[in-house]
Amino acid sequence: MRILLWHVHGSWTDAFVRGRHEYLLPVLPEGGAWGLGRAGRDWPASVQEVSLATLDADSIDAVVLQRPEEAAEVTRALGRRPGVDLPAVFVEHNTPKGDVPFSRHPLADQHNIPVVHVTHFNELFWDNGQAPTTVIEHGIHDPGYLYTGELPELGVVVNEPVRRGRVTGTDLLPRFAEAAPLQVFGMGGGELHAATGIEPARLKVRGDLKTAELHRELARCRVYLHPLRWTSLGLALLEAMHLGMPVLALDTTEAARAVPAEAGAVSTNVSELLRTARQLINDPEESRRRGKAAREAVLERYGLDRFLADWDTVLADLKSGPGHRILMGPGTGPSIPARERTTH
Repeated sequence: MRILLWHVHGSWTDAFVRGRHEYLLPVLPEGGAWGLGRAGRDWPASVQEVSLATLDADSIDAVVLQRPEEAAEVTRALGRRPGVDLPAVFVEHNTPKGDVPFSRHPLADQHNIPVVHVTHFNELFWDNGQAPTTVIEHGIHDPGYLYTGELPELGVVVNEPVRRGRVTGTDLLPRFAEAAPLQVFGMGGGELHAATGIEPARLKVRGDLKTAELHRELARCRVYLHPLRWTSLGLALLEAMHLGMPVLALDTTEAARAVPAEAGAVSTNVSELLRTARQLINDPEESRRRGKAAREAVLERYGLDRFLADWDTVLADLKSGPGHRILMGPGTGPSIPARERTTH
């Protein structure tokens, strides 16, 4: 299939475009949210940059929407209406905002565009209305076992930690910095010292590194810390587990499903997480043992092959034509074993 989608979430797109289809990514001279294209990523040749202004609308088999406003942009640019005369699916990456759990999904009042949630938590907490829904859990292109844990420090990957504040658990970082020095990777961390009051000796702001360099540098940290309160399921958490890192995470949203007890610690009690952080920082062998358990667990649940197979199932259903209704009720995605499925 020839699939149109915007490059919105780099890590998710990195997995999605490794399938067996052709992937068309809009590009603009200025880049930005509506024209990133490949953005220099080392992706397969099947990932092509296109200009919507010159793209042959009839050459597209389906569009994967990720923002509500994309449907109108497709109609404007190509003259084909997603869910009406162009097969479409909407990927919901985010937890609901506002009046949770009464937050109504932007696509809740239609039934022609299935909504694919990336976590069961998201599918549960969004009010999806009459929109057909399914869950396709994340898949990761395995970076390999890179863990050394040579640095007795906590590694954190988070974008815009100052702007997002409590959402990303930025206010918790000073407490963890008392247990061990922090290395924080990601975009928008320039004001982190001023915002948290953590002295430079206890906080290194590493910035937005290229993926391979990020994995290599992160894997040198002894423990991965995931302090996010209200985000979907950070792909950086799953990447750290792939690297073979032990992980500490708040027991919120989907973290408990992703991180088994033997892989580190998951809790809403920050004091418990701090105790485990100190234990692992002081015990490299225990850290290595838990990191191997984390890698084993994430390979089983969040492997790339399963992710792409689940997406092939959804895309095959879209081939039935615009407006075809995927027969899935809430939580009945293709990645769920038959014994766990229910029909609504």
